[in-house]
Amino acid sequence: MHLMYFTEQPMSAYPQEEGEKFGYTALLFPNTFFDRQAASRLYNERLEEYVYAEECGVDGIMLNEHHNAPFCMQAKVNVFASLLAGMTKRVKIVLLGNPLPISDNPVRLAEELAMIDLISKGRLVSGFVRGGGVESLATNANPAFNRERFNEAHDLIIKTWTQPGPFRWEGEHYQLRVVNPWVLPLQQPHPRVWIPGVVSRETIIWAAEHGYPYIILNAPIQECQKIWQLYDETAAGVGFTAGPEHRGYLIRCHVAETEEKAVENAKQFMWMQGEFTGLTHPLWASPAGYLGAWARKPLAEFRVGRRKQSMPPFEKQLQSMALIAGTPKQVIEKLRVIVEETRPSILALWGNDGNVSHHDSMSCIRLLGQEVMPAIREIGDKLGLNSPFEANSAVSLAHMQKGESTAVAAL
Repeated sequence: MHLMYFTEQPMSAYPQEEGEKFGYTALLFPNTFFDRQAASRLYNERLEEYVYAEECGVDGIMLNEHHNAPFCMQAKVNVFASLLAGMTKRVKIVLLGNPLPISDNPVRLAEELAMIDLISKGRLVSGFVRGGGVESLATNANPAFNRERFNEAHDLIIKTWTQPGPFRWEGEHYQLRVVNPWVLPLQQPHPRVWIPGVVSRETIIWAAEHGYPYIILNAPIQECQKIWQLYDETAAGVGFTAGPEHRGYLIRCHVAETEEKAVENAKQFMWMQGEFTGLTHPLWASPAGYLGAWARKPLAEFRVGRRKQSMPPFEKQLQSMALIAGTPKQVIEKLRVIVEETRPSILALWGNDGNVSHHDSMSCIRLLGQEVMPAIREIGDKLGLNSPFEANSAVSLAHMQKGESTAVAAL
């Protein structure tokens, strides 16, 4: 198995009462409440924690990116990835990921990622995401073209990495006279690409069509079987058999020396009312055109007051294992159930959120890396959950070469 550590890197140092008074802390919450000194401290604490995670035996550091919201301080995922490329020696740097639709120059992004791969000596996993609706609104990108731009940017990046330049790209959303970057990634044919998501049917199908592992982000366990069935059927339709190496799962998981301490800290997962996107208006998270037809009815019902969005209470989430908290022994047994039910070769443990202290974060990382993860690897070995890095990556390139239909190459 490949076991990763993750945190949203929350900017918890702001007056929460002001956020509650304003109503929403994403997109339009005034940045006059941004605490520069606290932000500097938090950035450096996160870096220290990531380096410590490598020392404790973690396989990978998972990073992501969001905009205009204090629930995530990663305004550009490649910045921290670049730092970790030079500060670490062994861990995979897993970006889940760069939001492609908000990029106005995918070739520039391909260059940045190639530099990270070279500096890290081939440890980059370049995940791509569509980004939330807020990302489109915050960067002035039309959400109606989100999926189109994602697909075309992806194709251009992969072609930039794998086809010698110079060549020309004339697409629907991107036009470049010359594509000929001098910096190319160390890994060949290109860095591995993983695709995270929740339950979007379109993204699951797209990932399977390209042979990319799909990482489920904290969805209920019972939904996983439906997702894997759709993925496996799609994979079979394009000519390959999907295995555990194509499956990933992210779970909120805090571990401490005592159950009481772990549960107390795990309550911080309910920070900002426990919504993944913080206090974000649903119509900002999913603006018109961003999602497929399947989302129109629930959004319309919400808008007219016929549907309410709510998160289960903390105790219910603990009971259903939507989040996990406890001592190493307790956490191992709960993760055993999740691994047996979902059977992923890629498992990301979301260690903290909200106002969990730096000291407690370091303690959680130590217990995860030194006690929990070794036990989970043994469980995974018995279940035949081999590391995705032992699998043949050629399938991804083969499917990508079939799918380069969004642009015309010339020269």
